[in-house]
Amino acid sequence: MTTTISTPVNLYDYGRPALEDMLAGWGYSSYHAGQLWTALYRRQGDLTDLRPDLCGRLQAEATTALPTAVADLASSDGQTRKFLLRLADGQTVETVLMHFEGRDGVPRATACISTQAGCAMGCVFCATGQMGFVRHLTPGEIVAQVLFANRELPAGSEPLRNIVLMGMGEPLHNYDNTMTAVDILMDHKGLAIAPKHITLSTVGVVPGIVRLADEARPFRLAVSLHGATDAERQALVPPARRWPLAELMAACRYYVQKRGRRIFFEWTLIAGQNDTPEQAHALGRLLGDISAHVNLIPLNPTMGYGGRPARGTAVRQFQEILAAYNLPSTVRQRRGIDIAAGCGQLRAAKS
Repeated sequence: MTTTISTPVNLYDYGRPALEDMLAGWGYSSYHAGQLWTALYRRQGDLTDLRPDLCGRLQAEATTALPTAVADLASSDGQTRKFLLRLADGQTVETVLMHFEGRDGVPRATACISTQAGCAMGCVFCATGQMGFVRHLTPGEIVAQVLFANRELPAGSEPLRNIVLMGMGEPLHNYDNTMTAVDILMDHKGLAIAPKHITLSTVGVVPGIVRLADEARPFRLAVSLHGATDAERQALVPPARRWPLAELMAACRYYVQKRGRRIFFEWTLIAGQNDTPEQAHALGRLLGDISAHVNLIPLNPTMGYGGRPARGTAVRQFQEILAAYNLPSTVRQRRGIDIAAGCGQLRAAKS
C-alpha cells in the first residue's frame, strides 16, 4: 500500500475571495478569512493570533514560507541589490531592489520582480531570453518576491513604493497567474500598492494587451518596441514575427482608447543598429497618433549578445528627433550594471 503525501497549499497563491472560499469549505467565516489575510500581509505571515484550531490546520496543510536567498549582490552604486531566490521546487529566479530619491526628497524603494523562470520570447539582447523558458511562476511565487523585498528594506524605511514587472519572463505569457498576483498586491486590506505605482512590461503579446484593455486593468503598461519596422524589430524580438507592428499598434491604440491613458514604449538603444536618426524618425512616425512616452534604455551587456550601448551624442540626437514629433522621452537610469541587475541582464540557473 502506498501513501500519497499532498503538497502544502501556498496561501500566497490565493486572492482574498479565493481565500474566503477555501476557509468557508473548512467551516470558517469570512471574519476568520479576514484575520488570515491581515496575518499574511500586515503581520509578515505570523499566524499565531488566529484561532488555535485554524492555526493548527493551516500549519498542517498550508505554507507561508518565502523563497530563500542563495545569493545577495550589492551594486557599487550603493542603491541596488539583486537576489537569487530559490523556490520550493529548487528553481531559482532573480529579483532586484532599487532605491531612488523621490521628487519630494523622500527615499523610495522599487522592486523589479519576475513572473516566469526563464522566458520563451527569445529577445536576442536579453539574458533571460537567452536562457530559454523553464516554467511559469505561481501567483504566490510572484507575490513572495515583493514580500521578500519588503523584509530587506532598512529599518525605518517606508514599504515598497513601486513594483515593476520587468524581471525574468513575459508577464502576459503567464497572464492569469500574473493578474492574480497583481490583484493581491493592490488589495486595499493587504499590501495596498497603488495601481499607478505598478508597471507591467510586455514584449508585445497582442492578445494580452487587448485583455488588459477589456478587463480595465488599472496599472501602467509598458511595451518593448526596439524597432520601428517589422524587419528591424523581428531581428531583435522574435515574437514580432507572430505579432507584426500593424497588429501590435492596433492593439495599443485600442488600449489607449479603451483605458484613456498613455502607454510607455521601451526602446533599447544599440549602437549603430537602432540608435540612428532614421530609426528615430521612423519611431516618431509610428507613434505619432498615440498617447505615448518613450523610455530609452542604452543596451546593457550580456554574454550572449555582442552589441554595444548607444553613446551620449546618439542618445541626445535620438531624443531631439522624438521631441520634434511631440513625443516625450526619458533616458532610463542605469542601475546595478556591475552585478548584472540592469534591464535585460537577469538570468538564473535552470532547475
